[in-house]
Amino acid sequence: MSYFNMSKEEYGEYVKKKSPNSKLPSDMLKAFLVGGAICCVGQAFLGIFTSLGLPNDSSATLVSISLVFIGALLTGFGVYDDLANIGGAGTLVPITGFANSVVAPALEFKTEGFVTGTGAKMFIISGPVIVYGISASMVYGFVLWLIKIL
Repeated sequence: MSYFNMSKEEYGEYVKKKSPNSKLPSDMLKAFLVGGAICCVGQAFLGIFTSLGLPNDSSATLVSISLVFIGALLTGFGVYDDLANIGGAGTLVPITGFANSVVAPALEFKTEGFVTGTGAKMFIISGPVIVYGISASMVYGFVLWLIKIL
């Protein structure tokens, strides 16, 4: 069968037969559930820290630190990759995804040495996020400063 001699309708049918069925609804549900579960763990930590009598801002800081630590730890043990295979994008949104994006390249390149491997490759994925985050915060701070002096 020559693909060049097909009509548009025949080619459309051919493509439809060969294309895999979309798993978008189930993938979205899994991402929602996994991402939601990670956020629920963070909310539970917030409840624990505030019940210990810590102020809200200190509790929120400890939640962030805890989730980054857990994300890094699970990445180190290879569990976070399994979770990402199930939850897809749901594992990227929470702060644990950021921890994963720092730790995974560091582990991948550890054989190249501490400085040229782990140290150099650690921020290969998260580096642009950090750079643009810091740059945006500096611009935002400058704009606020200008507003205050005017």
